[in-house]
Amino acid sequence: MHQTFEVKAEKREKVGKGAARALRRNAMIPAVIYGDNKDPLPIALPYKETFLALHAGGFMTNLATITVGKEKIKVLPRDYQLDPVRDFLEHVDFLRVGEKTRVTVEIPVHFENEEESPGLERGGVLNVVRHAVEVECSANSIPEYFTIDLTGTEIGDTLASSSITLPDDVKFTITDRDFAIATIATPAALRSEEEEGEISEEEAPEDGEVEETEVTEQHAQTVEGETKANEE
Repeated sequence: MHQTFEVKAEKREKVGKGAARALRRNAMIPAVIYGDNKDPLPIALPYKETFLALHAGGFMTNLATITVGKEKIKVLPRDYQLDPVRDFLEHVDFLRVGEKTRVTVEIPVHFENEEESPGLERGGVLNVVRHAVEVECSANSIPEYFTIDLTGTEIGDTLASSSITLPDDVKFTITDRDFAIATIATPAALRSEEEEGEISEEEAPEDGEVEETEVTEQHAQTVEGETKANEE
């Protein structure tokens, strides 16, 4: 785990929509720090530093340190709001992190050793079902990411949650099953060839058999010929 960012903030004396708009006009972001059995702390953050931290990756799963006056507060971002039109960062909520704080977070899943997968070498496709998995853990020990090794995987294999080795004190929020994270899927071209082969086998008549339509047409021609002969 790494620090998302460290930033100096100002304590907000006024709250509400009007005060928030005034902050944004001055390139500041209204935010609040809550949790750890303490009163919520309204703060104002510098817009540029906060916006860059948001888009640097891992914003919601890594700890940050916010300095308010002489106090350094360890926090975890829990929510943020963007302007739906301009993509402008409008507000951030932070959870104050204590020694016993536990959180539920989504951790990204990375895949390694794709070149060691016979299934992928044969043209199989890595079909990712979950790009991230939800876990419960201590706020001070949030994993940066999980890794799944693709060595030896074949077409048709399912890579489930049991493929991930969880660190101590970390557990999946889904506990009733070994849920799928990815599969090695059959390539589309191979599926098409197999489907065409199955259709051809179904349509082809067996040896010695004649198609029902051919029998019907031959019978109709015979009856028609006999009818003309009788009339003559």
